[in-house]
Amino acid sequence: MAYRCGYARKPGQERVLAIDITREGFHWALAHSALSHFDRDVHGDRATWAAAVKRAPVRVQWDPERDLRFGPPAHRAIQVGLGGDAVRRYVEEWITAITDVTDLMRTAGGLVSANRDDEALALLPVERPYPLPGDVAAALGQNPVSEATGAGGSR
Repeated sequence: MAYRCGYARKPGQERVLAIDITREGFHWALAHSALSHFDRDVHGDRATWAAAVKRAPVRVQWDPERDLRFGPPAHRAIQVGLGGDAVRRYVEEWITAITDVTDLMRTAGGLVSANRDDEALALLPVERPYPLPGDVAAALGQNPVSEATGAGGSR
């Protein structure tokens, strides 16, 4: 999120909230999602993809990720869009905490500007691959990720 909001300095994006949700809720969202774009390797044909999009309350796309200095690393980030019943579940069932992390984002941005990347990185949560069961991974155009090893991920 640091990239998208410019470390909480972009106009209209000066406030950053961290929203914790249940693992069960996140898994439900992924299991009930459809890719926002057609992928022949996943869908086979456009009609199959269109049917998946029509019935799924969640859309997923893979966006370029950015490092601390907004350079592109080798992996992509998942972007999840909720609609229909997924919105109700998110609001009423999945959210466990909402934390204002604006000051943390601004501090991290200041450290990056001062070429103190290691200190900035230490402020941010550690990211690791999310373990995906095979059927969910296939529907998202990914390889399954093992919970034990973290192996797998994007193709």
